[in-house]
Amino acid sequence: MGTRALVVHPRLKSEEETGEGVRDPEARLEEAVGLTSAIDLVTVHSEVVTVARPRPGTLMGSGQIERLAQLVEALEIEVVVVDRPLTPVQQRNLERGLKAKVLDRTQLILEIFGARARTHEGRLQVDLASLTFQRSRLVRSWTHLERQRGGTGFMGGPGESQLEIDRRLIGDRIIRIRRELEEVKRTRQLHRGARKRVPYPVVALVGYTNAGKSTLFNRLSGASVMAEDLLFATLDPTMRRIDLPGGRTIILSDTVGFISELPTHLVAAFRATLEEVTEADVVVHVRDIAHPDSSAQKVDVLAVLADLGIDETTRTGRMIEVQNKIDLLPEDQRIARGQRTHADSEPVVGVSAVTGEGIDRLTAAIAELLGIDDRLCGFVLDGSDGAAFAWLYEHGDVVERSDAADGTTAVTVRMSETDAARFEKRFAGSIRRPSH
Repeated sequence: MGTRALVVHPRLKSEEETGEGVRDPEARLEEAVGLTSAIDLVTVHSEVVTVARPRPGTLMGSGQIERLAQLVEALEIEVVVVDRPLTPVQQRNLERGLKAKVLDRTQLILEIFGARARTHEGRLQVDLASLTFQRSRLVRSWTHLERQRGGTGFMGGPGESQLEIDRRLIGDRIIRIRRELEEVKRTRQLHRGARKRVPYPVVALVGYTNAGKSTLFNRLSGASVMAEDLLFATLDPTMRRIDLPGGRTIILSDTVGFISELPTHLVAAFRATLEEVTEADVVVHVRDIAHPDSSAQKVDVLAVLADLGIDETTRTGRMIEVQNKIDLLPEDQRIARGQRTHADSEPVVGVSAVTGEGIDRLTAAIAELLGIDDRLCGFVLDGSDGAAFAWLYEHGDVVERSDAADGTTAVTVRMSETDAARFEKRFAGSIRRPSH
């Protein structure tokens, strides 16, 4: 059956009054339940709790805590998930009042990250975020941290307190992990450098968690990346080389999903993973268009991208919005969403990654965006050099070809500046001067 859980989303009236609470409370609660199920907790009850005035010691009022404690006992609940960041004091007091283990939003996300990370870099990032969080929780009121270690006294006083030992050990581990991450980051930069020398354009899939990025990645690449109806199903970037219908080769990258109110130290810990997005030639923003909070999710994703340096001034010409899951919409809306349109600065394509509807429009939009900087190039080649012609047909769009009596062939090809330079370097021996 799994561990029984109660999920609570505290709705703060102060946020609503100041306009900070953009998200619908019921949608937030649904998201919290999804996060809870992602670590195999079974939600037996969930509710939105209105908090008129947050209490420094417990967040919620004593009457609300008493009522929830009765629920915990009646439903045999072992874990209470509070969809808000809690201070150490609030968490400890809630555990006493509810007589159950309490996880706040930050701990819940950390648990998911720990369960989902697969690569060495992913695990290092999770460790760094977890240790940073633990260090912030070391407070003197925790009785098990107040034990004294006996010593000779040369370090001053009776010895180092357990609190100081824990803090120092965690600090040492954080330093070691950061060094390891720097090594991993350098390795990733070398890999990116190698890809640029190939060079194939990089197309990165981004979006709110559970928007269907991995399913779309599988549909486009034929890969079998983990794609489940789970929040944060993907934590490590996955890359595949694929060929678009027009013949252009790209590297497709699947990335970790974004989420609202991600703790600051978690964003910092995963910045190296998100660097793939900043290096991408095209960013494909995948939205769950059938989700009731889809618009707010879009705002969250664009805010993270802006934080990475991809904002309104740099998105034009490099971003496509994919409105995914149109198969879940009513028929009239599905037809409307299925048309390719343009937003303020980027093309919009409606697709269903599950059924494959609209995928052809998406690949055409990617190819079109990548071809913005293409130019017409003219070459005169040795007509017998099949390898040179094959290369041009594979990497460009041959728009005209004419054979001459002297055995040469003139071709006009639409291709990128980079591919034209690669061709001239690779097949210099085949390029001929036109006869007069």
